[in-house]
Amino acid sequence: MQEEKEKRADVLVSAVLPNNIMVETVRNVPGGETAFLVCRDGSIKRQATFEHEGKHFRPIRPTNNLLKHDAIRFASEATTHGDAASLLGDIERYLAAYVSLEPDARRLAAAYVLLTWVYDAFRELPYLRFRGDYGTGKTRALLVVGSVTYKPFFASGASTVSPIFHTLDTFRGTLIFDEADFRFSDEKAELVKILNNGNAKGFPVLRTRVTERREFDPQAFVVYGPKIVGMRHTYEDRALESRFLSIDMLPGRRNEVPLNLPLSQEEDALELRNKLLGYRLRERSRVTLDASLADPLLEARTNQILLPLLSVVPDEEVRRSVRTIAGARETTMRADRGFSTEGRLVALLADQATDRLPLREIASAFSEAHGPDYDRPITSRSIGTILRRLGFHLYKSDGVYVLAPGQQSLIAALAARYGVGGDSAGKDAQRDSSGT
Repeated sequence: MQEEKEKRADVLVSAVLPNNIMVETVRNVPGGETAFLVCRDGSIKRQATFEHEGKHFRPIRPTNNLLKHDAIRFASEATTHGDAASLLGDIERYLAAYVSLEPDARRLAAAYVLLTWVYDAFRELPYLRFRGDYGTGKTRALLVVGSVTYKPFFASGASTVSPIFHTLDTFRGTLIFDEADFRFSDEKAELVKILNNGNAKGFPVLRTRVTERREFDPQAFVVYGPKIVGMRHTYEDRALESRFLSIDMLPGRRNEVPLNLPLSQEEDALELRNKLLGYRLRERSRVTLDASLADPLLEARTNQILLPLLSVVPDEEVRRSVRTIAGARETTMRADRGFSTEGRLVALLADQATDRLPLREIASAFSEAHGPDYDRPITSRSIGTILRRLGFHLYKSDGVYVLAPGQQSLIAALAARYGVGGDSAGKDAQRDSSGT
């Protein structure tokens, strides 16, 4: 009878349900059976199965290939965790023992680990990236940091993308992805879909499979969730880049961490996962977004991805470290924008009176200043296209296209965004003087 009931059961990995009920999969170690931890109003009970609203659920079997190869890792129990501040301290000490990171970077990584365990309380998330050449320790960082995140799923650039879609949709955990610089454009395009859609709720990726009857069956895959990637470079898409908080891995081995990871790392990681699962089960329902932590010196997109991270961190020193890295990231992104064609064009307009300025004069001045940097001639048509894309209005006067008057506020806003105006420089200086 029990065997027949299990055959009819649906597979469940985790769930947040009404009436303060939470369900999480745990796994005995090493390589043991899976079970559920069910939390009701703070009381936690271990169960082989789970029933809710007439439906019967079982945990994913330990014979699952991903579990057999440790591609996905669970906690084994939920232990006493203390408060969030003490947990952050535990995570930082663990990271310091096994991976070489600067203090600000270590605090950021610890904060991100904590965020992964309650990420589903928020609607937007940042991604964490370890960036550096080979031999700088980014793979070590991915392994050590990833091992203590929520339901970590380990993959690499050698993987095909299809199983990544299915795994993210099924497990709803943390993607740990090494060598995210794909060499093949089709695979890179598929990964970019995951990264473009995966930091905000409500944007599944649609993919189509063909049934046995050769009918098209569209499917929606949920890819929302925390992601930690290792890369040598950056993505060309600036919108995608804006989703990342990056830690640059410096060359040279530090003596304070072991050259080869000892077995104690896996034991320490499991102990931390167990504490963090206790934190999730008892604190998840109380986690909320604290909009008062937004920094007026940072852009809206930066504040959007930072607020969930800052909201789970009670320690001001950790918050300062997070803001320091975010501020440096924003300064770099603004400088990169300034060197773009759009940035150069905005800088040109910011330096002169623009009301009814003829388009051909703008194109001529741009060509004189930057023409040698381009393979193709600078034309009025190409400059007009860029101006319209930036939001400028042009109209025809006496047979000549000119800039519509009254667009100084747009120029000022764009100058600040592209880092080519006084407001932008003032913000950077203000951030430096405030220490954030």
